[in-house]
Amino acid sequence: MTGTAGITIHSYLDGSSLDSMAADVRAGLTRKGLKMLPPKYFYDDRGSELFDQITSLPEYYPTRCERAILNRRAPEIVEITGARELLELGSGMASKTRALLFAMAGAGSLERYLPMDVSELVVERCAEELVEMYPGLRVHGVVGDFEQHLEHVPAAQARLVAFLGGTIGNLYPDERAPFLRDIRGLMGDGGWLVLGTDLVKDPATLEAAYNDSAGVTAEFNRNVLHAINRELDADFDVDAFEHVAFWNELDSWIEMRLRVHGDQQVRIEGADLDIELADGEEIRTEISTKFTRERLEEELAGAGMELETFFTDDEAMFGLSLATLA
Repeated sequence: MTGTAGITIHSYLDGSSLDSMAADVRAGLTRKGLKMLPPKYFYDDRGSELFDQITSLPEYYPTRCERAILNRRAPEIVEITGARELLELGSGMASKTRALLFAMAGAGSLERYLPMDVSELVVERCAEELVEMYPGLRVHGVVGDFEQHLEHVPAAQARLVAFLGGTIGNLYPDERAPFLRDIRGLMGDGGWLVLGTDLVKDPATLEAAYNDSAGVTAEFNRNVLHAINRELDADFDVDAFEHVAFWNELDSWIEMRLRVHGDQQVRIEGADLDIELADGEEIRTEISTKFTRERLEEELAGAGMELETFFTDDEAMFGLSLATLA
């Protein structure tokens, strides 16, 4: 689809999203041992609003720390990379990359921005806002899931790829490795990756960020059940579930779960599934891996990339890696 001058948007969501959701829910809730649900289903309209609230909470440091790094280091990143286009995975309204876009425009190198997001409306609004802000900018929007539709991102040389917000930490290790290799393929010869990651620190600070005193994260966590009830015609008693978040030192990640109070029988019509949950049983809804620089160097190297520069905020709470092809 092409609309306003300079804007091209293609959608690769083919209407099978409910089928994918049903398959994911069925697989996660019928697995042996701990049941699981994918965190991407937090993010309906209500979930996105709740997450926006989370990013402003005093306990939740990642967003403000990453933004501080970008605001300070964006001109340096642009100078090092010399990139003329920016691809952002999970772009939203480009709120995380405004500093990079501003620095590229200031350097006279901003030619094209490629936002990838699951919301076509968000991609359209973002594109319209940016072409008005930066006359001559071309925006090529990709509406799709970055775990499924990366092959639809157009090829380019010397591209800067941005994957921010610590989202890489929501992938399990066996998912991260192929995903990073896919990103390497998107960079093109002479391309770069800027990767945002939360860092290992004291457990009390980590756990507080996911157990805010206002209870917003708890509502965000339970929202995945509201989404399943609505989209798959399920009958979870959402109020019977308690939010649980804790530091898993062995795996170096924060784990979010939902713990049911009282036995519960659930019918999920859209997945043709009946499940029984025992009192106290838990469903894992998200992991958020925390990294060290050494671990990042190792994982990037495994994907054929080399860590060129590593930035942190003043308190070393959050990290921004700038990597290129090895």
